[in-house]
Amino acid sequence: MNKDTERHVYRAPQKVQRTTASAPQHIRRTPAGSARQAASARQAASARQAAPAPQEPPAPRRAPRPRRKANPALRALAGLGVTLGMLLAFCLGASAVICVGPSPSARDLFVNTCMETSALKFIPRIFFDESRIEAIRAKNGVLDSGAVTDTSVDFTQSEDALPLDTIEIEDVSGPSFKGKMMIVHDPSRVKVASLDSFSPDVSGKRLLEYVEDAGAVAGINGGGFQDLNGVGNGGMPLGLVIRDGKLLAGGLNSATSVIGFDNENHLVVGTMTGQQALDRGIRDALSFGPVFIVNGEAAEVTGSGGGLNPRTVIGQRADGAVLLLTIDGRQPQSLGASYEDCIQVMLDYGAINAANLDGGSSTQMVYQGETINVCASLYGPRRLPTAFIVM
Repeated sequence: MNKDTERHVYRAPQKVQRTTASAPQHIRRTPAGSARQAASARQAASARQAAPAPQEPPAPRRAPRPRRKANPALRALAGLGVTLGMLLAFCLGASAVICVGPSPSARDLFVNTCMETSALKFIPRIFFDESRIEAIRAKNGVLDSGAVTDTSVDFTQSEDALPLDTIEIEDVSGPSFKGKMMIVHDPSRVKVASLDSFSPDVSGKRLLEYVEDAGAVAGINGGGFQDLNGVGNGGMPLGLVIRDGKLLAGGLNSATSVIGFDNENHLVVGTMTGQQALDRGIRDALSFGPVFIVNGEAAEVTGSGGGLNPRTVIGQRADGAVLLLTIDGRQPQSLGASYEDCIQVMLDYGAINAANLDGGSSTQMVYQGETINVCASLYGPRRLPTAFIVM
């Protein structure tokens, strides 16, 4: 190929672009506007290729659910439940150690303490059958001598005797207990207060009500009553009730414990029928026990002498002064007293006749409108069918 030919071939495309002559058919003419559109299209395509592919927007995050605020009351109840559960587990564990441990005296004291209550009898029954419990109680208690107060002996007054209208209140204490002793120098002022009628469907009165209703100055709780699981309503007494010489509860021919005063103001303690009590001129009486002292002789105590519990005791000195004793219990500063402890306190105060009254959560002493002992009841003072009041 020569040089001219090469030059012609080189310039031919430029000449075609500058002339309007017909171009060869193999060359496609593009209008100016179409060229610009094509260029724009190529630039857009290049831009699309160069630009990163559009990413899908992230899925919207779900807003977290608002936390429910804990109910303070429910939290408190839950905490209380856990605490009580732990306390119960601890108590049962400690009970197991005592009941099956190496100390028979600790076991006997524990069993008697629980069995003297209305609400805790179930604990010894977890570890022992009834026959074993009865055997433990039989060898740890107070033996009944069968004696009854001799009322033929007159009161003896000393030269330094206080006026009959005197009421003394003293603190008493022992290794495991604290309590109050009230000394009423005029025995005629001590009477039985009670409901007018008795029924399991009737609620008893609280001690302060008995005292206020009678216009009395003092009082202590009295006899026992039906108290299933420690939540009885105090409407049905156990044994007999005599008030103002009338038999309000108990049978004429059924023998039961009698703790009360005759028409000569002697404290009478012992076992007799309702008819025998009326024949002896009993003006006010109720039932409980055991009897601690009769005619100056203390009852025989075996073993631990009962458990450690709150106690209420009534007694009388040779000069006629009435001794009213309450022992606090079930508290860190006063666990309670055994029967033997109570007998010793009454002997120390000169009692010639004395008997145990209902104790535990019922134990209470009121003086001048106030409770002066510490009640063991979680629900406050108990409702009672009977009480001893001081006019």
